[in-house]
Amino acid sequence: MEDKSHREHKKYAADIDSISKAQARIKPYVHITPVLSSETLNSIAGKSLFFKCECFQKGGAFKFRGASNAIFSLDDEQAAKGVVTHSSGNHAAALAMAAKLRGIPSYIVIPKNAPKCKVENVKRYGGQVIWSEANMQSREETANKVLHETGATLVHPYNDGRIISGQGTLSLEFLDQVPQLDTLIVPISGGGLISGVAIGAKSINPAIRVLAAEPKGADDAAQSKASGRIITLARTNTIADGLRASLGDLTWPVVRDLVDDIITVEDKEIVEAMRYCYEILKVAIEHSGAIGLAAVLSDSFKRNPDLKDARNIGIMLSGGNVDLGVLWESLNNR
Repeated sequence: MEDKSHREHKKYAADIDSISKAQARIKPYVHITPVLSSETLNSIAGKSLFFKCECFQKGGAFKFRGASNAIFSLDDEQAAKGVVTHSSGNHAAALAMAAKLRGIPSYIVIPKNAPKCKVENVKRYGGQVIWSEANMQSREETANKVLHETGATLVHPYNDGRIISGQGTLSLEFLDQVPQLDTLIVPISGGGLISGVAIGAKSINPAIRVLAAEPKGADDAAQSKASGRIITLARTNTIADGLRASLGDLTWPVVRDLVDDIITVEDKEIVEAMRYCYEILKVAIEHSGAIGLAAVLSDSFKRNPDLKDARNIGIMLSGGNVDLGVLWESLNNR
């Protein structure tokens, strides 16, 4: 008899079958990333914390999982024409790297305000950079122009079933490494990562709690969850450049149904979490990657009665692509 949670998750853009297939598809290319722990941080949090270090993934972030799944899902005719995306960060570099591995062209539309280190990663991996203005309309229009000119396949940064399935492999890997996890804390932006993680994790363990962590200056997901519909913000104001996107029509249903709660934190809490990661875990991560630790150390987490029984908590350190100058400035100005 088919498992109930399996049937329920089939209504989304990804399910446990697509995630399992993605895991097999990308296995030759991705790293199995380590899990770190620290008695010092456990003492500070009053919980057992387990850090999934996707900052050590190829390309420096979890995005390589979804990008690889998308690239290696293409048939030969599609692949020959290449891929195009619009991204200001880690997805851009991940797609360029995956395309290089398959030997196909990648056209990457990047807004002019993208972090320098992330642009350099795209160039390093052979992506063809096409500049756009720093707004979603310009990004999408430029990407559509490239699509028409090249015939390439669009690979959206998060609103794509192949991407969601690829990101979901992270939860299968994490729960294999630490089976006793009862709670997962995942950064949220467009929702590709948390959608894949929630579907994968709850297919394995329906009782597991999946929490999102979001900056207060870009809290569209929290507002969406509260209102029951997608909310988009006219502007965002957060140091976490990777967490400024809005939910898509494929990720929103998963966030609505399977994410148990969304914890919002201030930028100063994110910077403090970066410092803890650097000084205690000895890991340099970007602002967006530090938000899970910031959430578990926040007053809103500690005071939430529904979270008192969270004992073994998995935290996604989602990426480590941070300009060193920005890192030092953040740590020095806390």
